[in-house]
Amino acid sequence: MSATTTDLSISALAELSGVTIDTLRYYERANLFVRPVRRDEAGRRRYGERDVIWVQFVTRLRATGMGITTIAEYTRLARLGESTNSARLALLEAHREHVVEKLRETQASLDAISYKIAEYQRKVADL
Repeated sequence: MSATTTDLSISALAELSGVTIDTLRYYERANLFVRPVRRDEAGRRRYGERDVIWVQFVTRLRATGMGITTIAEYTRLARLGESTNSARLALLEAHREHVVEKLRETQASLDAISYKIAEYQRKVADL
């Protein structure tokens, strides 16, 4: 691991993870980091490779509709260690089911849109 991934500033983490600095500060306030955020001698936040991976994971959970409260619960369980693997598995399986259902709904909507497009294409071609 290079120095660039073991001692990142908040702006570097924001760039690597694709979230804003404000989002990272919010995640810290909401206690969504598994480990406390390190600070340097001047009090500036410092992050490592594990933080990058964690923030990317949290971002994916958010992108798939998981709420902050549920992410906070998952994070709390992660802090407790291996003894919570079953609970974390159940939480992720339930979320996966939610995502699969949303995909089904999105596919049905896409099918309806595609049907309408085909109708209009036929009508335009008949003109």
